[in-house]
Amino acid sequence: MASSWDLAVVGGGIVGLATAMKLAEKYPHLRLLLLEKEQEIARHQSGHNSGVIHSGIYYKPGSVKAQTCVAGRKALLEFCDANAIPYELCGKVIVAARPDETARLEELYRRGQANGVAGLELIGPERLQEIEPYCRGIRALHAPTTGIIDFTRVAKAYAARFQTLGGEIQTSQEVRKIVPERDGLVIESSGGTFHAKRLINCAGLFSDKLAGLMARTVGESDRLEVDLRIIPFRGEYFRLVAERRFLVRGLIYPVPDPRFPFLGAHFTRTVKGDVEVGPNAVLALAREGYRKTDFDPSHAFEVFSYRGFWLLALHYWRMGVTEMHRSFSKRAFVKALQQLIPEVRVEDFVPSGAGVRAQAVSASGALIDDFVIRRMGNAINVLNAPSPGATASLAIGEKIVQMAAENFSLNA
Repeated sequence: MASSWDLAVVGGGIVGLATAMKLAEKYPHLRLLLLEKEQEIARHQSGHNSGVIHSGIYYKPGSVKAQTCVAGRKALLEFCDANAIPYELCGKVIVAARPDETARLEELYRRGQANGVAGLELIGPERLQEIEPYCRGIRALHAPTTGIIDFTRVAKAYAARFQTLGGEIQTSQEVRKIVPERDGLVIESSGGTFHAKRLINCAGLFSDKLAGLMARTVGESDRLEVDLRIIPFRGEYFRLVAERRFLVRGLIYPVPDPRFPFLGAHFTRTVKGDVEVGPNAVLALAREGYRKTDFDPSHAFEVFSYRGFWLLALHYWRMGVTEMHRSFSKRAFVKALQQLIPEVRVEDFVPSGAGVRAQAVSASGALIDDFVIRRMGNAINVLNAPSPGATASLAIGEKIVQMAAENFSLNA
């Protein structure tokens, strides 16, 4: 027999869990369900990232990213303090290695100030070497409030609180069909059938697919306003061998190219004491394509038949070729890192896994930079929430709860 719920959240990543927890806190009388297709929560983007608590430097002032990153960081640290989750505000330097990067560095400083990031400082080579003795650059931006954390542990704490508040989490539930009914939706999954009056789509790498399932159930006036598709990009990491960790004290980033929503390969000290290096950004031929050999024919067809992909490729093919070269050539990967720390050598690095970023691409071929959250009928869809989604998770959850209150007539 199908079970009945007031609201279902699909997706057990950090954004879905934060949203579910915030709903349970504000609406304790609602029957709340979270469905996750894997056997465990936080198996994908939430558990395959650099573990960085971002301070809010990169994002256009007034954007959803800027607003939720700064507010979300504050809420995240308060949550961690209250739940004994360790983190470290080790600070970060964004380093200009060439004269043509200094103007972009100054723009990041202006953005950070406009977003309310505390303690930002433009510094010269001498101060840079005091902070990171082995790093070289002609100028840098120091962000002392940036930190490191284990986001899988944070996600599990969100899940535990959601369940304590009466919410239910069901894993191994891959949503396959959504059918409208008189008072809501019928959600058919790999493990059962569920009735829910409303739905929130936080399916990450599959968010566009889930939105597509729902699009067939609503009228034209309720269709999504944004025409986009998730194109997954694999980010591959190396790790510094233990005897060379002394080269990095905190976080060392290059100046990013403003045309792309990727931050470039960087050095990241982790809460476990390792130093991760990466990621790059290469097209993945499976939505969960963590290995170079992973290939899903149906997904590849979806990508290569999408007009937006070819417009994207036409515009950015040079960068794509460069990233592919670095993916297959460790020497090329390390050469790029030597612009930040000249002393690193090829033999200093060992492979350290990969993550897959769910990147929304428009039909016009644009890489969508800001978070995208849209209502469609009886559902709210989170269609683009890459970095700094984990840092901003609690603020994103608050935003979604507010949208749900306005659109679903929820009563506290």
